[in-house]
Amino acid sequence: MTTRAIRLGPLTIGGGAPVIVQTMTNTDTRDVEATLAQIRSVHERGAEVVRLAVPDRRAAECLAEICQGSPVPLVADIHFNHRLALMAIKAGVAGLRLNPGNIKDPDGVRKVAEAAGAAGAAIRVGVNAGSLDKGAAGPTIPEAMVASALSQIKVIHETGFSNIKVSLKSSSVIETVAAVKLFGEISDWPQHLGVTESGDIKSGTARSAAGLGIMLSQGLGDTIRVSLTGPPEDEVDCAWEILRSLEIRRRGPEFISCPTCGRCRIDLAALLADVKKRLWDLKGPITIAVMGCVVNGPGEAARADVGVAGGKGRGKLFVAGKPVGSYPYDALAQALEDRAREMDRKLRAGG
Repeated sequence: MTTRAIRLGPLTIGGGAPVIVQTMTNTDTRDVEATLAQIRSVHERGAEVVRLAVPDRRAAECLAEICQGSPVPLVADIHFNHRLALMAIKAGVAGLRLNPGNIKDPDGVRKVAEAAGAAGAAIRVGVNAGSLDKGAAGPTIPEAMVASALSQIKVIHETGFSNIKVSLKSSSVIETVAAVKLFGEISDWPQHLGVTESGDIKSGTARSAAGLGIMLSQGLGDTIRVSLTGPPEDEVDCAWEILRSLEIRRRGPEFISCPTCGRCRIDLAALLADVKKRLWDLKGPITIAVMGCVVNGPGEAARADVGVAGGKGRGKLFVAGKPVGSYPYDALAQALEDRAREMDRKLRAGG
């Protein structure tokens, strides 16, 4: 489903552009050094947009320095006080997230839209089921969420501002999917997707994969965030895994490994952990197979760009579908790393 295109800093959102991966810092925005360090860290993992909480005036005052040092476009997360949004725009953020459930002053929202328009900033109308405007009309939560978004968009759009995207999030996968589908049926504003308050890395990954998988596979969504209780780096890794699994976008290595069974004769879990620790930083879209036995191992290893198939205390190494050697267990990770890095260098060089 093609939405209208908007701009967020140097990025095009919607209009058939690639789905963008976003995360949010969990540092105190008033700590400029820590916040910039985290922004650089998530950027290294593949975050293309980063959102920051702006809870008060002091945080807003720090945004200019953070914007100057950031390698990615920044979005200021604003609640309750539209004046903080005006400060954020002046500081140079690429975009704002406004919550229609807690910014009650239409005149203030109009002032923000006018300032954002003059600065070339984007505005995301971010509706959450947990902070839904009490006046939002609708017989169901998804319908009320959509009504709330449309009401806020109307206020903003009346100023002539059109650099708008929308998010409709609930901690319920079913409510989120319903709201996003309903909005997509009646509007072509680009949508930011996520299942909010989804939990820790275990439950949050499962719920986010379920929700985002449904929506993205149906052509919905222009940017995504996986919301996890924990380091934002995990959010970025999970987001890319979802996009890669759906064959929407690829970045960095894709690891394939078997679930193990009684036929496995090597410590596959330890080998996989070692390989991932060694190769997480690769930038090329390389498929790496770490397999444990002779049933599916040789076939999957041969299908991958680089792979190993385990035997009794050792394993066979495959590169580009061909076996290139057999190594003892303790040498497998190093052999795999050497070949994967060689392939990554060739990919970066255009080979």
